[in-house]
Amino acid sequence: MENKVSSACDTCSHFNAKGLKKLGVNTKNFDFVVALAGNPNTGKSTVFNALTGLRQHTGNWPGKTVVRAEGAFEYNAQKFKLIDLPGTYSLLSTSQDEEVARNFILFGKPDVTVIVVDASRLERNLNLVLQILEITDKVVLCLNLMDEAKRSNIKIDVRTLARDLGIPVVPTSARFSEGIPDLIQTINEVATGKIICKPHQIKNVPENIENAVKKLSTEIIKQFPSIPNSRWIAFRLLEGDTQIIEALKTGELV
Repeated sequence: MENKVSSACDTCSHFNAKGLKKLGVNTKNFDFVVALAGNPNTGKSTVFNALTGLRQHTGNWPGKTVVRAEGAFEYNAQKFKLIDLPGTYSLLSTSQDEEVARNFILFGKPDVTVIVVDASRLERNLNLVLQILEITDKVVLCLNLMDEAKRSNIKIDVRTLARDLGIPVVPTSARFSEGIPDLIQTINEVATGKIICKPHQIKNVPENIENAVKKLSTEIIKQFPSIPNSRWIAFRLLEGDTQIIEALKTGELV
């Protein structure tokens, strides 16, 4: 894994996206769905525009007032539909924007989730990163705003970060299109299984909580056989998350 991650991070200067075709709002007949997640003010929309060609199709999420932005690109004859999720600080949603982002990552089953973080304020972004790594193993970390980090004399050991998180890390400055070809190649390799991620996950759950989670997760699967991320739901139910309880009752999560 480390070698694959390292190679994904080292090819920026040698790789160009000759196989790239920006499709703008043409999101029909796609092969893979990519979710674009991140805190507000990380340059996520700039990354979205760089990947899709500065155009997006906007509407609202079903039953919500939150804007849904979609776009697409084609790479090596594979079509990727890109969903730009609302900016969120946590999957433990406290707002409609955060609820939409959380539910799509959890239950929309994207083929790849790209987390865009601010390289100049990395520590503020890692909370969301670690939460997403608990629920999906197909993740690419887009280390954006590298130009801002450099201006602030901040240096990031990309290889060590990739090794510790267990996922590919791609440094970018999306406003200047720097690192975008490397990001596209990495998304493609995660989607097609060429890169296998082994994300960092919390292991030291107390035994009594672990037993309760396993028991509840089993019951959730019995009631809702097709539901993904039953373990994560079990944790939320044990914490008394009223939104998750209501979403289960209404069938929103199925």
